[in-house]
Formats: sequence, structure tokens, C-alpha cells
Amino acid sequence: MKIKKGDKILIVKGKDRGKSGKIARALPNKLMVVIEGLNLRKKTIKPKRAGEKGRIVSVAWPMRVENVMIVCDACNKPTRVGYRSQGKKKIRYCKKCKATV
Repeated sequence: MKIKKGDKILIVKGKDRGKSGKIARALPNKLMVVIEGLNLRKKTIKPKRAGEKGRIVSVAWPMRVENVMIVCDACNKPTRVGYRSQGKKKIRYCKKCKATV
């Protein structure tokens, strides 16, 4: 999975198409990401103690990696990511402007 926590992304498919945000969590085993403030779902929370009320909360839900594209910091465009080696390190780079991501 070429997308990591903290990356700026653009949603290219789904109900939030065209919106951009920041990755809050990456779930590489499921090929999913959670985006801050996007792809929200309502979730009911049961009361924990006696006398407390239950409530409905909006929660950012995981989204498939195929439905998002990383946004390059240099050219500020949605792009695919490539890898090149620099010594023993693998560095991600933008396929459009060749800048490191």
C-alpha cells in the first residue's frame, strides 16, 4: 500500500468525491484508510452508566485505497506514487513532477 498516515489525499470515487483530507489511520491488511472528517457514518453509543443517555455520533469510516489518490505537495495535483531507491532507503515520488512525496 503506497498511502501512509499523514498523507494529503483526494477522494476520486464515492459520496465524498472531489473532497480532500488527511489520512488519520491506514489499515494495510484490509487495504483501507480512514480520512479525517470525511466518509462519515452515524454510530449509536449505548449508555455506560445508570442515568446516562445513549447518543448518536458521526464517525469517520474506513474507505478503500482504490477510491483515493495522493496529492503531491510540490505540484498540488492528485497523482500516482512511484518508488526509487536512494542508498538503502526506498523513497516515494510523484509520477507527474518527480518530486519526493
